[in-house]
Amino acid sequence: MIAALRGNTSELDALARVIRACVDVLPVDGASISVMSGPRERETLYASDEIATEIENVQFTLGEGPCFEAFSTRKPVLVPDLPQASVLEWPVFAAAIAALPIGAIFAFPLQAGAIGIGALDLYRRRPGWLSADELTVALEVVDVVTAVLLGVLLGEVDDTAGLRGVMSPGREQVHQATGMLVAALGISAEEALSRLRGHAFAKDRSLDELARDIVSRRLSPLELAT
Repeated sequence: MIAALRGNTSELDALARVIRACVDVLPVDGASISVMSGPRERETLYASDEIATEIENVQFTLGEGPCFEAFSTRKPVLVPDLPQASVLEWPVFAAAIAALPIGAIFAFPLQAGAIGIGALDLYRRRPGWLSADELTVALEVVDVVTAVLLGVLLGEVDDTAGLRGVMSPGREQVHQATGMLVAALGISAEEALSRLRGHAFAKDRSLDELARDIVSRRLSPLELAT
């Protein structure tokens, strides 16, 4: 997977532009993208600055941190006060980054359905939450980054059949709706997709129709909370 991406400099340039724009419009100070296929199979594709690079290096070295948690749980990891939370969640990581000016980290999994690709990390120097609108922008960036990565990987990785099954033509909105449920409800991608299917069945609708309503904001993910 990593080798496939290394050979596509135009796609990597596109990712860099997307992330730079993300940093410009959100109240964050930097960002990074990493691709992963396991706890130790990981490489940073882009880091906006030296601090983002160091965050990635520390996580890769230790095998712990927000990025790894987002990848392994398939859920966004939103840490508005990193110095306080990281001591409890990732004690070794906390000690390693203690001298860096990092107040908050927001890590998002990059995934196609239940298949993990990597993670997007955003950091800010001061503690603080992202607003609902800002979180929506971040999730849209996640969708764009995921789409670019899939565009490279579908033709290169060995498990293309599995990836195509998840992201078959016309199903991108199902993936987007799944991600919106994950962020809104704090559940796994598998549970989010299960809820989408269950709601579609109960309402006698197709999964694609339901996903379109969620992505277009005609239906709130909170309506699928139970």
